Amino acid sequence: MRQWRGLAALGLLAQVAAAPVVTTPAPGPVRVIGSGLGCIAGAVRLPDAAPGLQTVRLGKSTFWGHPEVLANILLLGQRAKAAGLPDLYMGDLSGPRGGPIPGGHASHQRGLDADVYLDVVAPHPVLPLAQRENIEPPSLVRRDGRGIEPTRWRPEHVVLLKLATQLPLVDRVLVNAAIKKQLCDTVTGDRSWLHLVRPWYGHASHMHISFRCPAGQPECKNLPPPPADEDCGANLQWWFTRLDAKPGPTKPESKPPPPPKPPAACAAIMAAP
Repeated sequence: MRQWRGLAALGLLAQVAAAPVVTTPAPGPVRVIGSGLGCIAGAVRLPDAAPGLQTVRLGKSTFWGHPEVLANILLLGQRAKAAGLPDLYMGDLSGPRGGPIPGGHASHQRGLDADVYLDVVAPHPVLPLAQRENIEPPSLVRRDGRGIEPTRWRPEHVVLLKLATQLPLVDRVLVNAAIKKQLCDTVTGDRSWLHLVRPWYGHASHMHISFRCPAGQPECKNLPPPPADEDCGANLQWWFTRLDAKPGPTKPESKPPPPPKPPAACAAIMAAP
């Protein structure tokens, strides 16, 4: 997973700035290409409102994905609603044809990723699209990064995160390390799902659900699977040890390497009428 951060450092933002704005999906059958960097043909769009969920920040986010991924997101909304949770606020999925999107993302390129806000405290009545434009969920993590903010943490957060790990095709669920630690320290009973919850930079107010390549997509490559254990030990502790690390000496500036290139097959998808 650390390669995602590296991709951003290697010039992902330059790719976003240079990429033409595409507002329609590529025609033809569904085709997912790449691993991390990539694209998708035949993507479909998540509805702006469905049972248990609402899209937000339409002026800044994009909501396209593989049909099976959208079916999973709709299923999550239904299951969350049945569990008594408020409507889920949906953030970025992918662009209509995949590829880089704004917001600092180094994934979300193949229609296999979805951001879900971790805002489960108050009811979320269905709002007009314009009123959803500036919704910002509060961080669940203390300012020092070492634990959750206890006034904001609820048992419903555990319910939602567990529901996300139980979706078909789910590969992993990324959250802030402090949220992962809270789960490790407090979840009782069934803990078999904890290994799918992975610590990652940021993600203090939303979770990132990453799905495996659907069947019949030979050009799509999965990431290495997460560890089979709960992963509540040394790997998790590394995220907090790094907070104590003193910054090293400043290295002389050098010419950055060129940004990584998407798979060659994506050029035709991006250029299709």
